[in-house]
Amino acid sequence: MAAVRDNSWPEAEALLAALSPAMVALMDELPGTMFCAKDVTGRYVAVNPVFVARTTERSRRAVVGRRAGDLFVPQLAERYEQQDAEVLRTGRPLRGELERIRRLGGTAGWFLTAKLPVHDDAGRLLGLVSVSHDLRAGEADDATMASVSALVAALEADPAARWTTGLLADAAGCSSATLERRVRRVYGVTPRQLVLRTRVDRATRLLAAGEGTLAHVAAASGFYDQPSFTRTFARLTGETPAQYRRRTAR
Repeated sequence: MAAVRDNSWPEAEALLAALSPAMVALMDELPGTMFCAKDVTGRYVAVNPVFVARTTERSRRAVVGRRAGDLFVPQLAERYEQQDAEVLRTGRPLRGELERIRRLGGTAGWFLTAKLPVHDDAGRLLGLVSVSHDLRAGEADDATMASVSALVAALEADPAARWTTGLLADAAGCSSATLERRVRRVYGVTPRQLVLRTRVDRATRLLAAGEGTLAHVAAASGFYDQPSFTRTFARLTGETPAQYRRRTAR
């Protein structure tokens, strides 16, 4: 069961009543996807095992009823709460949000996050549901893998290049439409998101190695300037480049 019911918690009861029990139960069967439902006060009402494994707790019962700040490092908790507040404030879904999140054991991975507001039949806002899918290379045919591998090699060799759609397709040896399909099949992101992912990965390596100033890291990673680099890096990772450097300096 992916949720804990409590009659003394009316916000949870209202949100669960608006969700499909089959859909909530199905979330337990997704090995690479974090799922949660949160009420309007920011408390977790339902979570799946993958979500629990990413927190500081070991059981669903210990997670349900708590907030992001209780379960995640401050940088992640702050970003989650900002996203939630925007969805609840505007009533608009968040889709295709590319995020670099630390997995269990401290290793970092890329996730695509979506968050949708939940309303009852009368239109009253009850909370939101969220999924974050771990982006790992899936199965693909040889032509697709060869094409994407060539593209990734080109991106890593020169992340600072002005990567237009045409240049990306040329590097992959295929048309723009085929490129879109192949990159999505392997990585689950668009070609433009793959470019951004490559640049942030390059920046994290340079920051951890303590190589150069932040302005140097920004330029070497393909960002227009240091302010845009700082904004983008913080949005995707939950911490500024300076914070990341302090945390990972070796």
